Amino acid sequence: MSDAPPKPARDLRSDLLALLVWSIARLIGMTLRTRIEHEERLEETIARHHGAILVTWHGRTLIPANLFRNRGYWALISLSRDGEIQDRIFRRFGYQTIRGSTGRGGVRAALQLARKIAEGGVLAFTPDGPRGPSHQVQAGTIFLAQRSGRPIIPLGLSARPRKLLGTWDRYLIPAPFARAVMVVGEPIHVPADLDDSGSAAYARQVGHAISQCEQRAEQLLGYTSEM
Repeated sequence: MSDAPPKPARDLRSDLLALLVWSIARLIGMTLRTRIEHEERLEETIARHHGAILVTWHGRTLIPANLFRNRGYWALISLSRDGEIQDRIFRRFGYQTIRGSTGRGGVRAALQLARKIAEGGVLAFTPDGPRGPSHQVQAGTIFLAQRSGRPIIPLGLSARPRKLLGTWDRYLIPAPFARAVMVVGEPIHVPADLDDSGSAAYARQVGHAISQCEQRAEQLLGYTSEM
């Protein structure tokens, strides 16, 4: 007989942990005083192009997870055990999810996502996730934009006061009742016919745009050099 716990027990633990994390994140989100700069740009771009890819750095996801809840946006979730918990959390926030990762199921998941975006869906995506390197846009982001034909919208986020964890992505957790800012950048349209060097150039452009938006969000909250 196997010593592994039965699947229902694992599922129960994952459900309970997901509920705990979601509850904490949601409680924090309910108390935030959030300002969105260029919010009209976000809504107009999505409406005009019937879909979009929203991108921000992996360490800044708690704020947009709350802001975009219950809109039916799509999220790509890793196939790992941690991904099982993340999948439950994002579904509680009202996201639709597709499971996949760079090593396992990546191509199939990317093609599924591109099709959903092309059909009018909106993808909330962290281009440096799920394991980094931090602030480095991976090729999958550009592939999704090329394949779907929809624009990338960079987002920058910050909060004050906040806690920056000692993780690879310096994950930001706003303090309860903190001021939060989301800055919406100009949409980036990626041509379908790019070679490798062209894709790399657009990846750098997207990364620069996210960081510029994040710097603007920091400035609006009175931060100077800390990122």
